Amino acid sequence: MAGEIPDLEALERTGTGKGAARQARRDGMVPGIVFGGDTDPLPINLPFNKLFKMLKAGRFKSTLFNMKVDGHDDVRVICRDVQRDVVKDLPTHVDFMRLRRTTKINLFIGVEVEGEDVSPGLKKGGVLSLVRPEVELVVTAGDIPESISIDVSDAEVGDSITISSVTLPAGAKPTIDRDFVIATISAPSGLRSSENEEDDAEGEEATEEASEE
Repeated sequence: MAGEIPDLEALERTGTGKGAARQARRDGMVPGIVFGGDTDPLPINLPFNKLFKMLKAGRFKSTLFNMKVDGHDDVRVICRDVQRDVVKDLPTHVDFMRLRRTTKINLFIGVEVEGEDVSPGLKKGGVLSLVRPEVELVVTAGDIPESISIDVSDAEVGDSITISSVTLPAGAKPTIDRDFVIATISAPSGLRSSENEEDDAEGEEATEEASEE
C-alpha cells in the first residue's frame, strides 16, 4: 500500500452546521472535517460516489491518504471515523486527522519476495503461497516503508516464513503479537498425490500382513 500514497480530493465546505451538511448531501456530497496538527479544523465535502467506492474496497480506516483541497497545502491524513445512516448504512459524515511525521499509525504494508530464483524448495517444484500479501504494521507517518521483504533463498518444501524472520524497518512493529505465517512452500500437487498413494499402499500392505498373521 505504502509504495504510493493515494490522493484524496475534497472541496472546502462553505458554511458549517446541520443546514450546510444537509445541502452537501442533497448535492451528492458527503460532509467531513479535517482536524489535528497546528491548523484549524477544515470543513470539507467529498463526492459520495467516490467515497462509497473506496469504502466498499475496504481498509479505508487503515489507509494513509494525501488530501488535496484547492487553496490549501496537501496534507497526509487518515480516517478516524465514518458516520453512517442507521437505516441505509450509507456514509453521512467523515472525520480525518492530519498526521505529524512522528504520529504512529496502523497501515497494511505489501510483502515482496526475494530469493525465488535460488530457493531449493522452489527448484524442486515447490509452490510458493503468500498467506499474507500484506502485513498490518504500526509505523511512523514520516517513515512509512514501501514494502517489507521475505527471503526464501534457503527455504525447502514444507517450510514456512513467519514474521519473526523478517527484518522490519526501524520503528515498525506488527499489530499481531504472535509469530504468524506470511508465506509457505508446499509440495506440488503431483508429488502430494504420489505421496498419498504411497501412504495408502503402505497402509494396505500393513493390513494384508496383519490379516495373514
